[in-house]
Amino acid sequence: MPDRKTVVITGANRGIGLELARHYANEGCDVIGVCRETSPELTEIAARIVEGVDVTTEDGIRKLTGELKGQSIDLLINNAGMLQDEKLGSIDFDSIRTQMEINAYAPLRVAEALVSQIPSGGKIANITSRMGSIADNDSGGRYGYRASKAALNAFGKSLAMDLKPKGIAVAQLHPGYVQTRMVNFGGLITPAESAKGLAARIEGLNRENTGSFWHSNGEELPW
Repeated sequence: MPDRKTVVITGANRGIGLELARHYANEGCDVIGVCRETSPELTEIAARIVEGVDVTTEDGIRKLTGELKGQSIDLLINNAGMLQDEKLGSIDFDSIRTQMEINAYAPLRVAEALVSQIPSGGKIANITSRMGSIADNDSGGRYGYRASKAALNAFGKSLAMDLKPKGIAVAQLHPGYVQTRMVNFGGLITPAESAKGLAARIEGLNRENTGSFWHSNGEELPW
């Protein structure tokens, strides 16, 4: 019988992260949910929960690596994120800094901390956003969110190039406009629909298409 795959998901306690956890658990994977505070739903799904982790801090990363020491990881999904709004004329630069820490720096911190535990054939999926596309921006605004997701895309592309020789593939994935708390549940698709599409893109990820930027529906997005 083949070994069960291990999937590590940050921000797994709700929204898209929770649905990804549910999807991979239903696929027979051992899901390790990483979050600041767990939820009853995640507790029912995950094989293991690493709680009390703030992925934006050195202490949080130390706790994460300590808890996962020696654990082989087949798939790392950097899902934790934050959306805030800034408008020209009243830009809150502290808000932009916070979004950069959570949306861009934290995934890179987590990937760097855990990459030695990802074997050849393993994968990293960064949950980014179409709003991180510079070419696709025709409405302006959202300065912090757009910039932080563009930075995450750049980090992910570099990770893909650096890790390709090690047999590890990396993708930047836009989940779609999803009905989650982040957008006051005003999205166009459900978290379950998004998770299904994201999982399909992850399944199709390999060394040949590593570094790509995809919509969960399969569309390749412009940088």
